[in-house]
Amino acid sequence: MKNITSVMLISTLSLNIACTSMKNTEPQQETIVDATLANNPFMTKSTLQYQAPEFDKIKDEHFKPAFDYGLKQNISEIEKIADNAEAPTFENTVLALEKSGEVLKRAQIVFYNLTGSNTNPTLQKVEEEYAPIFAAHNDKIYLNSKLFNRIKAVKTDGLDSEDKRLIEVYKQRFELAGANLTDAQKEQMKAINAELATLGTQFTSKLLEARKKGAVLINDVKELDGLSADEIAAAATDAKNAGYEGKYLLTLLNTTQQPILQNLKNRATREKLFKASWFRAEKGDENDTRATLEKMAKLRMDKAHLMGKSSYAELNLMDQMAQKPEKALDLLAHLATPAVAQAKKEASDIQKLIDEQKGGFSVEPWDWNFYSEQVRKAKFDLDENQIKPYFEVRTVLEKGVFFAAEKFYGITFKVRKDLPVYHPDVVAYEVFDRDGKSLAIYYLDFYTRSNKNGGAWMSNFVEQSFTTHTKPVIVNVFNFQKPAPGKPSLISYDDVSTMFHEFGHTLHGLFANQKYTTISGTNVPRDFVEFPSQINEFFALEPDVLKNYAIHYETKEPMPQSLVEKIKNAATFNQGYATTELVSAATLDMAWHSVTSENQFKPTLDFEKEVLQKYGFTLPQVPPRYHSPYFAHIWGGGYSAGYYAYMWSDVLNSAAWDWIKNNGGMTRENGDRFRKYILSVGNSVDLNQAFRDFTGKDPEITPLLKDKGFVK
Repeated sequence: MKNITSVMLISTLSLNIACTSMKNTEPQQETIVDATLANNPFMTKSTLQYQAPEFDKIKDEHFKPAFDYGLKQNISEIEKIADNAEAPTFENTVLALEKSGEVLKRAQIVFYNLTGSNTNPTLQKVEEEYAPIFAAHNDKIYLNSKLFNRIKAVKTDGLDSEDKRLIEVYKQRFELAGANLTDAQKEQMKAINAELATLGTQFTSKLLEARKKGAVLINDVKELDGLSADEIAAAATDAKNAGYEGKYLLTLLNTTQQPILQNLKNRATREKLFKASWFRAEKGDENDTRATLEKMAKLRMDKAHLMGKSSYAELNLMDQMAQKPEKALDLLAHLATPAVAQAKKEASDIQKLIDEQKGGFSVEPWDWNFYSEQVRKAKFDLDENQIKPYFEVRTVLEKGVFFAAEKFYGITFKVRKDLPVYHPDVVAYEVFDRDGKSLAIYYLDFYTRSNKNGGAWMSNFVEQSFTTHTKPVIVNVFNFQKPAPGKPSLISYDDVSTMFHEFGHTLHGLFANQKYTTISGTNVPRDFVEFPSQINEFFALEPDVLKNYAIHYETKEPMPQSLVEKIKNAATFNQGYATTELVSAATLDMAWHSVTSENQFKPTLDFEKEVLQKYGFTLPQVPPRYHSPYFAHIWGGGYSAGYYAYMWSDVLNSAAWDWIKNNGGMTRENGDRFRKYILSVGNSVDLNQAFRDFTGKDPEITPLLKDKGFVK
């Protein structure tokens, strides 16, 4: 099952502009605040290489004072720009806005990375407290008529293309935020944004706790029959850490299906684990997310109506490559039809196997992975347990992911043990460019924790910009099962794909080459941002790359060619299921955000059921990859009306890979070309044109359908 993951994007929009009115501070209080700030690491630029965060100095108590100071400082900067008596110029208006909010951004970017990957009750409380404050701060900028009028009045004569593009992006942001609304409408918008910010934070906190409490506690090891000794040992360790020594804890990932379901022989245990996943956030307790997401959906519709749009999807796609919901839905429909048809064939194969084994039951969602794995063994003589010993996580990283990057782009890596990290599991590397010059700092956080959000993502601690003289400082976060002490960290091939995927986002950030942070690196439309990540997955099976990292952790022997061929032959196996679960989730997202009137809303579970029926997702054995109550991408992340982006980007990625294969394959020349036209342009150019510049034509869906095995 292909593991598509998300990029965690903390954009300039949410970071260096965020504003609420601040009360006047008494002189005595000002002195106290200043004294408190004296040793606050966010007040000045980090002295570490490339301003990497000083995690050895950063404490939970530093965030609130830094936020308060940063908000106040940023307000002063914004008012100065808006009230400037001089004629508006690029330098005194747009560039001044771009440079504003330095302290606030520095504190926020670390804060939100930590609340995603290493949170605690203190940080969660601060996050909920400041969510509406940051939303109001953002409104204070983007609903500021004087500031917007100055930006619109800036003359573009003599400006280069990147300067002009920055102006365009800011104009669009102001317009989409509601800068053209009346004063009364702006007050409505502020109230909606504040409530949405609070609800989004509440959703994330509830879901994190629901995932933690949804873990399945097993008393008898016999119920875990089929799991490896290492997996059982890891479950025992998790139980011990949770206070259940002598038992076994099966923790949940954020997706509907759970990886170990493919190996669990005990059907009752499989059912228990699947249902724990499916029902995690709809138990009617304090962690039930349904009321929260229903409020969010209605508020987003209200926001769209305020902006003169029929639905939130229509509003939100205006600055995306798709531009209109109809185009996104059309793509989903083109994928759904062959995917569902293929999934039905796959279900028939599984049922046939169950009947042959005299199972006496119809296949259910919790059976799919277990029996599809057996079907795969029968069809391709491929056993996932044969593969895992060849995929040790650090070997995959250094001899696979890094090796491919060196071969295609010429970059190299060096471990940096001297840099402080935010958790003992985190490792750091320095990245060097093709000319040997230092390019970036790169962190990795491999293992799941109860205080970490599910999934996998890439984010920047520092973004590239020639204006601020900053180079990229990037982190990739994963949720692999941590091995028991002394055991190797062996991962599945899906996990290998995830590593290559997230590193594709990292490459997008590493090769950023812009003057301005706002349009640098991964600060691009959602339906483009997954393109560099998804195309990087192809490198995992490139012969020269695979043989370099697929090394048995015990024998140190490379994977035999016979096993390699089996993996390749099985590449399109189960694609009906994998694509259907993705497309159904994307369709759910688009449906929630395409509602045009309040009477179209229904309780969460009823709404979801009707949508799936309406769009033909009627195969009960293939549930959406994300059930609405735990669809973190759209309720707690940045993918509302945007989950289709994975499929949109997949069209780009298959079409671009088709071009690479037909033009010499994995050569440095092609790597340099891809870097030049795709990875290094950020949002400084028309991205549809950037794709045409790389391939010479517009993308077509046929290569993607071939990659999935839907057409010959």
